[in-house]
Amino acid sequence: MLLFRAIALLLTALAAPASAAGVFALSSADFKDGAMLARKVGDIPARGPNCKGENVSPELAWSNPPEGTKSFAFTVFDPDAGNGAGFVHWVAYGIAPETTSFAEGEVSRPAETYVGGTSGKKLPFFGGPCPPTGTPHHYFFQLVATDLDPKALPPGLTYAELREKLKGHRLAESSIVGTYVNPYP
Repeated sequence: MLLFRAIALLLTALAAPASAAGVFALSSADFKDGAMLARKVGDIPARGPNCKGENVSPELAWSNPPEGTKSFAFTVFDPDAGNGAGFVHWVAYGIAPETTSFAEGEVSRPAETYVGGTSGKKLPFFGGPCPPTGTPHHYFFQLVATDLDPKALPPGLTYAELREKLKGHRLAESSIVGTYVNPYP
């Protein structure tokens, strides 16, 4: 829990000031910030013994991007995995500035609406949770508004590579957290 709070504080501290039109905000109709993700969001059994879901990505929407936004980048990170090292469930970028949402299930497969990076599962699309039995894991859905052209970055970047490429190009960030536990209640 201490790691969860530290990461939340870090994300808040790194966020750029909101635009005059309002606060840059990420939300989901499928889960509230801090709440449990639906069982179907969990990854498919073929990708691991703890995976018991359908890998249906949640609906995600955002509003009030800062002036000068040319593209968005998205990551999903579980800081509780890997004995504190964390695990990356999705890396995407090159999202056009006119895009304001992803429908439920839209990013569970490659799509024209984003450039796929490389997750910890070596997937270019969303790979859902499948934590070991025990305490809930926290999944940080983070959206970054950038001043980069949507075609500026090559496909296949890892989480670390994307973070490096975004240095000096972040205009604002917003995130929400969903939890998931095995066995699912």
